Amino acid sequence: MGMRERLRRPVRRAPHGRVITLSLPELLLLGFLALSAVGTLLLSLSIAAYHPLTWHQALFTATSAVTVTGLGVVDTSSLTWFGQGVVLVLIQVGGLGFMTCAAMMMVMLGVRLPMNQKKLISESLDHTSFPSLIQMVRLVMIFSLIAELSGTLLLAFAWVPDYGLAEGLWVSAFHAISAFNNAGFSTWSGSLTHEVADPLVNAVISLLFITGGLGFLVIAELVNWRPAARVSLHTRIVLHATFWLVVVAMLAVLVLEWQNPATLGGLDGLGARFQAAWFQAVTPRTAGFNTLDTGAMSDPTALLTMFWMFIGAGSGSTASGIKVTTLVVLLLVARAFLRGEARPVAFGRSLPDNTVMEAVAVALAGMLLIFTCLLILTITESGQTFLDLAFESVSAFGTVGLSRGITGELSVPGQLAIILTMLLGRVGPISLGYLIAKRKIKGFRYAEGKVHIG
Repeated sequence: MGMRERLRRPVRRAPHGRVITLSLPELLLLGFLALSAVGTLLLSLSIAAYHPLTWHQALFTATSAVTVTGLGVVDTSSLTWFGQGVVLVLIQVGGLGFMTCAAMMMVMLGVRLPMNQKKLISESLDHTSFPSLIQMVRLVMIFSLIAELSGTLLLAFAWVPDYGLAEGLWVSAFHAISAFNNAGFSTWSGSLTHEVADPLVNAVISLLFITGGLGFLVIAELVNWRPAARVSLHTRIVLHATFWLVVVAMLAVLVLEWQNPATLGGLDGLGARFQAAWFQAVTPRTAGFNTLDTGAMSDPTALLTMFWMFIGAGSGSTASGIKVTTLVVLLLVARAFLRGEARPVAFGRSLPDNTVMEAVAVALAGMLLIFTCLLILTITESGQTFLDLAFESVSAFGTVGLSRGITGELSVPGQLAIILTMLLGRVGPISLGYLIAKRKIKGFRYAEGKVHIG
């Protein structure tokens, strides 16, 4: 049987010959579970770590990598080059999406994609134009390769002189791929705290994860933009929201941490302080790297960081969270209600009811998932503070990877709760949006009833 025939076969078949197709949410969940299982098996091998990992340590690390989170119960530095290579592959596939990676392989092999697979890949990328799907996949593949290769070469200028050619190139490639995919994994136990004053490292790493967090639709539009072309509403919202969130976050970090001797207050020079504040402002957008001690931040900064982690980055990106577009839609709905407007409006365009419902559902589902995870952790981890547990729960949902230093102290039930939250945090918003967009509208309405709000 040829490759094309195998690709056209249905996903599964019922006992009586009836074809059962898998929806996007089912494929996403099964795909991430399969990748986590394979990663767990590989990381359980004796050659993967200097001290063999237990099954739950391997499972936690593999899930954290494939969901591009960055939380770890063991330091990545305790893994061998083989173990770190496994983590890197999981990050790459999990960040770009395994369906996108599969499409890339088919494009490279010259295989024509069947219509049903085009549809699923389009939905996973939030892209619905079939004629340009192949161009979109090629763009994702080429842009990711260029971004990660450029990041590797730039970081090599900082790290090859310090660590030698082989190790310097390896840590440069590892951090470049981890940053672009918003994974937050570092080969050093303290993440990038020892690079807090290095302008090259801070600039390259932050640029990589901001770019990866914009979303491939935004990147594709910016790459193909022409002076006479009009930027889409989605791209305008993502760019404006990203800019203002970064500005507000940086100002908040400067004000709240300026006198903290364990964070900004302990740095010499205005340049180092502003540089550290910038990095701490952009990294909660699901990047997970840190140049300051997250556990030493003041409570107000930790609370704001949790809010930024909950928001996340752009739709269809390597990042998670409820997404900046969801936040903007919710704010526009509130503004429309206060103004007495019939529909929320952005840049002269009204937003459809479906978009509003999706934003409300995604935000509510995210809050419920965080609440459930936090409830479990308060039961299983009685020795930890509530703030630390809440921070861990939000970080897992947003697949950020920032922690106040308690991840390695979690019990096995606590680790399993975080694992489930990371999986649902990565798959959930995409799946929920898919289900809302594909739901069937009933042809009738019930009589309206009065419900008092507020």
